[in-house]
Amino acid sequence: MEFSKIYHEYNTRLFRISYSITRDIHTAEDVVHETFIKAIKKMDTLEDKSKMGAWLSSIATRTAIDFVRMERNKKGTPMDHELIECLGKTMKQNVEEEVETTIVMEQIHQATLKLKQEYQDVLTLKIWHGLQESQIAHILNLKPCTVKTRIYRARKELREFLSKLELFNDPAPLINDS
Repeated sequence: MEFSKIYHEYNTRLFRISYSITRDIHTAEDVVHETFIKAIKKMDTLEDKSKMGAWLSSIATRTAIDFVRMERNKKGTPMDHELIECLGKTMKQNVEEEVETTIVMEQIHQATLKLKQEYQDVLTLKIWHGLQESQIAHILNLKPCTVKTRIYRARKELREFLSKLELFNDPAPLINDS
């Protein structure tokens, strides 16, 4: 199959998948382009050409998740203490609570990275992107019951990782099953 035909046939589908994960038009476009670059390089590994759409969707999903992870790992510009205090007072927020929350979220993120890839994928889409199980199932080309099972198992493993940290006596409130 000619590449331009493949591109025109699947471009919109891959953009929708990418946008549902990244929530940014420009990043989603980058993901689609990166997906096609990866697909061109690995086209010879696709055995069944009738599964082109599922194959490209899978590449797009994992690429989008990677893009989101890279964005999250980028560090911001540090602020001086006075500016942080000023912002906290102006916005009537407790800076210490914000910092503690950030630390806790980072530890949850680090623990998530220790999970199997299939668990990382569903948790990233569920927790960090707020998607519903049906949306996750569609994006990852899975059955909804499979997504629910993976989320359950991922949360269970995540609780075990977090319970080993001294900071967490009971991580259950942070990782609820809703």
